Amino acid sequence: MTLPTGLSPDTTGRAPPLAGWLAPVLLGSAALLAWCTGLGGALVYDDVPAIEANASIRSLWPPWAPFLPGRNDLTVSGRPLANWTLALNYAAGGTAPGGYHLFNLVVHVSAAFALFGVLRRTLRQPPLRARFGPAADYLALVIAGLWLLHPLQTEAVTYIIQRVESLMGLWCLLTFYCFLRATETPGRWTWPIAAVTACLAGMATKEVMVAVPLLVLLYDRTFVAGTFHAALAQRRGLYAGLAATWLPLALLVLATGNRAGSAGFGGPVTPWSYAQVQCGAVVHYLRLAFWPHPLVFDYGLVEPGPLASILLPAMVLAGLLAGTAVAVGRNHPLGFAGAWFFLILAPTSSVLPVVTEPVAEHRMYLPLAAVLAALVLGAWRWCGARSLVVFAGAAVACGWMTAQRNRDYRDAITLWTDTVQKAPENARAHNNLGSLALAGGDVAGSLRECERAVALQPYYASAHYNLGCALVQAGRPAEALPHFAQAVEIQEDFADARVNWGNALLQLGRPAEAVAQYRAVLGLQPGSADAHYNLGCALDQVGAGEEARREFEAALRLEPGLTVAHIACAALLARTGDVPGATEHYRLAIRQKPGAPGVRFALGNLLARAGDLPGAIAQLSEARRLDPANPRVANNLGNALLVAGRYDDAIAQYEAVLQLDPADAKVRDNLAVARAKKARQP
Repeated sequence: MTLPTGLSPDTTGRAPPLAGWLAPVLLGSAALLAWCTGLGGALVYDDVPAIEANASIRSLWPPWAPFLPGRNDLTVSGRPLANWTLALNYAAGGTAPGGYHLFNLVVHVSAAFALFGVLRRTLRQPPLRARFGPAADYLALVIAGLWLLHPLQTEAVTYIIQRVESLMGLWCLLTFYCFLRATETPGRWTWPIAAVTACLAGMATKEVMVAVPLLVLLYDRTFVAGTFHAALAQRRGLYAGLAATWLPLALLVLATGNRAGSAGFGGPVTPWSYAQVQCGAVVHYLRLAFWPHPLVFDYGLVEPGPLASILLPAMVLAGLLAGTAVAVGRNHPLGFAGAWFFLILAPTSSVLPVVTEPVAEHRMYLPLAAVLAALVLGAWRWCGARSLVVFAGAAVACGWMTAQRNRDYRDAITLWTDTVQKAPENARAHNNLGSLALAGGDVAGSLRECERAVALQPYYASAHYNLGCALVQAGRPAEALPHFAQAVEIQEDFADARVNWGNALLQLGRPAEAVAQYRAVLGLQPGSADAHYNLGCALDQVGAGEEARREFEAALRLEPGLTVAHIACAALLARTGDVPGATEHYRLAIRQKPGAPGVRFALGNLLARAGDLPGAIAQLSEARRLDPANPRVANNLGNALLVAGRYDDAIAQYEAVLQLDPADAKVRDNLAVARAKKARQP
């Protein structure tokens, strides 16, 4: 066998092994160069609910709390170990994304180290030793380096919440590494226990780990024991331990059910239609392994095309599956590579529908290792060391593409803009971009994107909702009403759509209809203080003051710090003549928000009408300090000072008002009165 230039065989005929520290240094350095551009990325898409809105990661105590997300609609639901790692990040740096990105990169680099260790030992196993053993270290380094730097890995590494994929990959590779060490030291239980522990950790990270015990057994039969019978006979305890990890996985899967409708049978997507989509998806993944462009963050809700369109991908897959089956039957190493690829993809890329994400690049995180290993070893077999030059160039190109791709994750708008450009028929991408545009104040951009989303997918509740919100912001609440209604028709429990529907009705002067929407929201969210508050506002507008007061008080019982409820209740009580009650609510609101001039202004006016001039002057003076450009505050303060007989101070306030609004005739009259009264003073 031709050796790399400059290498000479040792007395055993093998190329000199890489120094123990050299391979990790090379891999770590390459990783920093390629992945450093992703360390400053933002929280995007599912990162937000899983990190910012995930109460279970707020504390590491009690110790079991971070292992129980308490919700079935998060990426980390039913994946307690992944959720615990988020809690570690939160304890270290809150929701700042830098620490989360660094953790993901450390996981990825560690997985590359583990892959290197597994490959170098695998290439020295009897079936491969003759052809690849002398260069095992170098080939393992090339494969692990390409896998580490490949841009197809960006979604599993730079997208924070997809650490469920990369962390599961690390546990999988550690399971194999510990298994290999166990075969080298028979009779000792340290490595078998470590293998089972790593497998258990993987089961607690992501369900795809279900295939690993079977893959370990197949690996043993292919590379170590030679037969299944021998493998089970020699390592019966190890396989019993690996199989036992299926039990906690089954309990976690049962606990999460269908993951809030996003996965499982019995949903809107049939296994047959999902399998049709997966034929094209798996072939697409393979193409990206060789030519990773374009990379798409979100492919949307991909629908199956006509049968003719999936014929070629189905034939390709059928051929690969048949080849894998034949190779496994003959105990050929390629059979294990094929089984690794298909079994790891099987839970998400076969017939079990993942409704919200039928196609996702992060699923290739581990399967990519098999593709690259087959490619590199095949090239080495036919071209020898000359192939290393090609792969070195490929590694540099991969690193550069990865660095460029990571820049797309720097903020959510950039990422979704890139997604829309690459997948213009993706309604979800248009909708999410429209929602972000609205949050950023770009109402025109939001309208454009949301209208496109609705046109692409007319029965998309979120798109109708966001379009309705954009129309309200554009000053077109009447046009927003049918979109809120459509969102509710599609998704009956869409509380936010009903809230904004009610808000739009209030803007249009239709409070009675708003009451109906807010009551429906309260039926969906009986413990929501905001729902009680909104209903109270609508009831107040239809003249049902007593009912409105009860709703405000209910809101405050649920959330005593809801300042707007204190203010609304105070205004209602003031109109009904309950000055002490109104005063108390205003004072509570001021205690919560002492820098709010409007509340002090309202309280000052109330106290002035009640005859408490010192209290009124104190509140109006503070409101004036907080809002010096408001002529109404200065005028009312002048009025209170005038009644209190402080004519000089009243004159100063009126003059200040006239500087702001010289044409205010009423203030001129008040000024004249103040000056006349001052002149009559002894």
